[in-house]
Amino acid sequence: MAFNTDSKYPTRRAYVVKVRGDAKPDALAGRLENLVTGRQCDFASGGELLESIASDLEATLHERPPQGSRKYRQMGVLGRRLLP
Repeated sequence: MAFNTDSKYPTRRAYVVKVRGDAKPDALAGRLENLVTGRQCDFASGGELLESIASDLEATLHERPPQGSRKYRQMGVLGRRLLP
């Protein structure tokens, strides 16, 4: 049995969604931030939120995995090892 080292949920695709205090179910608004790259974008609707995520995923299709990608996967968001 081979061990799969690729995460089903890679850290590069981790986001924080901050919803504005004045947002309502029919008027969703806030900011999306990629935890690894720090890229941020504001959104003014649920559709714009989904478009922002899709755009960020599209931008990463042509990125190469960092050197030592196995080590990269072992690093935390802030660059510290999570486990010894």
